[in-house]
Amino acid sequence: MFLRMVARPLMAKVKETTGIVGLEVVPNAREVLINLYSKTLKEIQTVPEDEGYRKAVESFTRHRLKVCQEEEDWEVIEKRLGCGQVEELIEEAQDELKLIAKMIEWDLWGIPDDYECEVIENDAPVPKHIPLHRPGPLPEEFYKTLEAVTSGTLQDAISLSKKDEPTITSGEPSLPKV
Repeated sequence: MFLRMVARPLMAKVKETTGIVGLEVVPNAREVLINLYSKTLKEIQTVPEDEGYRKAVESFTRHRLKVCQEEEDWEVIEKRLGCGQVEELIEEAQDELKLIAKMIEWDLWGIPDDYECEVIENDAPVPKHIPLHRPGPLPEEFYKTLEAVTSGTLQDAISLSKKDEPTITSGEPSLPKV
């Protein structure tokens, strides 16, 4: 029993390569991830509580931190998180920290109370610098089907559309059935 407890960390698999060019193996990836996730949770506190970005970052970071704290083996961490290799997770966590700093700098949630957004409704003239994205007309068949569905005569519409379809023949003249 004692031998297993002492030898288990020594017998853990050693990762030799990530298999990704330019991404080196991090021998203490678990500790690095725990440190990065803890720092992320600390940094995100400066973002207002009601912001969706903060809620999302806190949610997935807490989950990942919990998994890293519960598991010792890097393979188990990768399998439980299902988000790639631990080295990739380290890069993601570092990128998230950089993004948090940028989000704070940009102050995206700091929209002034007196800010008014121009809303274009219906057929109001659209300014020339805004491209028009209006779909083309729908085929007439669409409107027939819509009418049939709303009036409850869908079966009639289906039978009508089958009458309009050309029949497929073999090219040989057909004989009348006797």
